[in-house]
This record gives sequence, C-alpha cells and structure tokens, in this order.
Amino acid sequence: MRNILLSAATVLLAGTTLVGSANSAELPKGAAHNIVLVHGAFVDQTSWRPVADILTKKGYRVTLVENPLTSLAADVDATKQALAKQDGKTVLVGHSWGGVVITQAGNDPKVSALVYVSAFAPEVGESLASLAKAGPPTEGGNAIHPDAKGNLYIDPKVFPSAVAADLPPEIAAHLANSQLPLNHVAFEAPVSIAAWRDKPTFYVITTKDKVIAPEAQKLFASRMKAQTTEVAGSHASLVVHAKQVAEVIEKAALAK
Repeated sequence: MRNILLSAATVLLAGTTLVGSANSAELPKGAAHNIVLVHGAFVDQTSWRPVADILTKKGYRVTLVENPLTSLAADVDATKQALAKQDGKTVLVGHSWGGVVITQAGNDPKVSALVYVSAFAPEVGESLASLAKAGPPTEGGNAIHPDAKGNLYIDPKVFPSAVAADLPPEIAAHLANSQLPLNHVAFEAPVSIAAWRDKPTFYVITTKDKVIAPEAQKLFASRMKAQTTEVAGSHASLVVHAKQVAEVIEKAALAK
C-alpha cells in the first residue's frame, strides 16, 4: 500500500515545482508551525504524502498519523500521541473517516484550527454509521461491505470509479486490491466531543465525490460554520489536488 500511494504521488507531482525547503523557508508571522494529518479508512498515511511534501518544503513540521483503523478510540489515541509530540500551535487535518477522528481528538489545547478534507464531521452522539445512513446514498457508500470478521471494505470492482476516478487507472486498481479494512466497531462508535465547536474550522468540499456526497459535505461545513473551498475532484482529491488542499491548510495555520 505504501509503495502504491508513493507511486501515485510521484506520478501526480511530476512537473510540479515546489518552492522552498523545510530548512530555508520562512513561515508567515504568527502561523502554526505544526501540521498533523489524519488519514481515512481503506488507505494508510501515505495518502497524505503529496500534501505533506508541499507543506514540508514550505517550512511546516508535518506529522502523518498512522491509524490502526480498529476502533475510534484507537485512532483517537494514535492522533493524541502525535499531538503530544508537537511543540506549539498545531493544525489538525482529517480526510474522510479521519474527520470523525479529529472531531473527537481536536479539543487538545495545542490544536489551533481544524481542517476537514472530503470528511465526515459528526456532532456529539453521531457516528460514521448514522451519518452515512442519514446522508444521500453514494456509489462508494453502497459498495462498503463487511467480511466474516466484521472488517469493512469497498467492493474492489467499484473502488476505482467511486473513490479514485481521477487517479491513473492502474493506481486506482492497485488501491482497490490493497485496502486496509475499517473495523465495524469504528464505523458504529459515536463521538462524545465535537471539537469544531470551539476551534476555527475549514472544509475542502470535493464536488465530484462519490463516497461522501457533496451535498453532505456542504451540510457538514455549514453547521460547523467552516470556511469552505470547493475542488472539482473525487474522494482522492488530497492526492490529485494536493496543491489546493495544502493552500487551505496554510490558511488554517494563520487562523486565530
């Protein structure tokens, strides 16, 4: 999985000029220097690599959280461990399922802003399951099925078109066949904290998303009163549109 996603990043960033370096770049005055990126279900932390590379070369200290995907509590714990290692203000970012995780973990005093990228954003008492049931049905959502052990996957035949239609076909196919499962326990667990109520919040809406309907994303963003940015991309926009996603995170780094 790691090699596949890094290959995708290499393909998609080919020809892109990244300015500055972590050693020489000077961040804007007052900006949060730390960025913690939380990945979604079915993929690993390297899904954030294109965004991380852009931000690192601009001088930010970027941490990729490795979610075990076994339960909400386990993923929140992994995120809190990453936050504990940060020195100063930190922007916490979640993609897809990662939005549930940052909603629960984001009340950490170091977190200065939250960024949701094609992400679920629950209210207290809501779970991924309840949000998925309440929202408009999608091709990707309808293709999620459990195996005999209760682990959830997206049907590999549906995955390329539903999740990664704007990735190279061979990359999308590899991702479909190398998924990391999300345990049903995580899917059903409600959050007890809604950190977005007390933090500056930003949302990247992906208008061609076939996993989380754009209408649902707009609803999440609206009730959080988030600053929104629309990207004409799929659920994999954190890879395909890494530059635009990184720009939103940089805005969040300046939030007060």
